Amino acid sequence: MTFDASEGLLTIDLDALAENYRTLRDRLHPGGRCGAVVKANAYGLGVEQVAPVLYREGCRHFFVATLAEGAQLRSLLPADARITLLTGVRPGHEKACTESALEPVLVTTAQIQAWVEATATGGVAAPCALKVDSGMTRLGMGAQEFAQLLRQPQLLRAANLRLFLSHLACADEPQRPQNRQQLRNFSDALARVREVCPQLEASLANSSGIYLGDDFHFDVARPGCALYGVNPTPGQSNPMRAVVNLRVPVLQVRQVERESAVGYGATQHAAAGSWLAVVRGGYADGLLRTQSGRGRGAAVIGRAVEDAAGTIEERIVVPMIGRVSMDTCVFDISALDQAQREKLRAIELLNDDLTVDDMGAAAGSIGYEILTSLGRRYGRRYL
Repeated sequence: MTFDASEGLLTIDLDALAENYRTLRDRLHPGGRCGAVVKANAYGLGVEQVAPVLYREGCRHFFVATLAEGAQLRSLLPADARITLLTGVRPGHEKACTESALEPVLVTTAQIQAWVEATATGGVAAPCALKVDSGMTRLGMGAQEFAQLLRQPQLLRAANLRLFLSHLACADEPQRPQNRQQLRNFSDALARVREVCPQLEASLANSSGIYLGDDFHFDVARPGCALYGVNPTPGQSNPMRAVVNLRVPVLQVRQVERESAVGYGATQHAAAGSWLAVVRGGYADGLLRTQSGRGRGAAVIGRAVEDAAGTIEERIVVPMIGRVSMDTCVFDISALDQAQREKLRAIELLNDDLTVDDMGAAAGSIGYEILTSLGRRYGRRYL
């Protein structure tokens, strides 16, 4: 399927992605390895393009969510890449998992038993991982079941566990006591399971967890959102480079002669004499409706002066006005003078200064949702 750049252009900077991976890798303690979470089509940016870049940067451990994602990723990477399936394997799909050399994350004793029964040869199963709940109360084995599992060392050894992991709930809030409590819970559980499986590797840190300090790094870190430009240290300057730029075309520039309601529900009004730009892009393209009246864009203005690299552009930040529709939204460009309006080329919704975190905040959401919601109607360009 081809995409028409005239309907909007999403640019993904793979050099920035590679630099973000190096930045995260270099934060780890000596001996710590940096994996990469590439689930949900590499957070919507294209796993076929993203994963090989990360592999070339030295990443050898990748994390996905579904069996289909794992099978696709296996076809993209050399055999020495490890692929961990974060949501495990459904009953009856164990063979498909082993055919793609995926390591499922198991969270119950029954799952471990089923995995051993389905994949064991010579008394040892295909490699897998075990996840415990260290305090997030989401996917993971509870403390009571884990204690009972430890009383079955033969089953643990037969399961061929390669990775022991958990997930932090508040890593992006370093002052929260829960981070240290989860670290203690995880460390205690790891010490106990290593009495049976002494070579077992451990993983706790996500993107923000990497910035909590060496204690959280263990053997393998699992950054995801930070690879794609989301700030892993909210409230501080973003150590990551922006990876995406989103530019949408202007469909109409118009002046309103009198105060006028804008958009569905007449939730906002444009003052008499205001200049408005209607652009091609709406909630069907990932511009969340909840940012209505709160979002911002950058008016891209092409000047007549050119340098050796081409036309010089300037950008002027302008506010969104009215509700986001399915295919369009409106910006108040009254701050532009006549000459600038005549040279208005497009509106940038995401760039180095208007980040996915900014758009997420305007929408009452997070950068993760922005990235994974970006629509399929934009043209895509990879740098």
